[in-house]
Amino acid sequence: MGTWNSRGLRGSFLEELINMTIETYHSHKLALIQKVPTPITPMKIDKETRHITLAYFDQKSTVDYIGVVQGVPVCFDAKECQKDTFPLANIHEHQYTFMKDFEAQDGVAFLIIYFKDRDVFYYLKFDSLRFFWERMESGGPKHFKFDELDPAYQISGYSGTTVHFLDQLKMDLDERA
Repeated sequence: MGTWNSRGLRGSFLEELINMTIETYHSHKLALIQKVPTPITPMKIDKETRHITLAYFDQKSTVDYIGVVQGVPVCFDAKECQKDTFPLANIHEHQYTFMKDFEAQDGVAFLIIYFKDRDVFYYLKFDSLRFFWERMESGGPKHFKFDELDPAYQISGYSGTTVHFLDQLKMDLDERA
């Protein structure tokens, strides 16, 4: 198994915090959100520990989480970045396309980004992602900077949750109305 610093475990910290948050949301009947498993085919299994030591992905995954929040369909991906610059290469084209299609079906798609150096969680609404993505496709930067983001969408942890994103989701929905 890889180490904590390995590429394969980059999002583990953020995903664990989100998992705790969505469990809290579920227990308070605020939302039903599930982690989407990444489909893999095991190639080698350690007989002693019964851990998969080699596998390949069956197909491209879509997003990390999907569910419903008080009647609103949501999907989102969890991303971490070390510095103040978020590389759009961290988002695969098939993920962007899935989120775009989800939005076209009246769902709400977004990213939750953890900026490690700042110790800040951020809700990136799909409209902002689309802006940065289209800017990149038009020859602009292949990243966006923390300073380009709306501070109102920073996520604070309170109400017994770790990554409490429902306030930002409500703001996102209010802006659509």
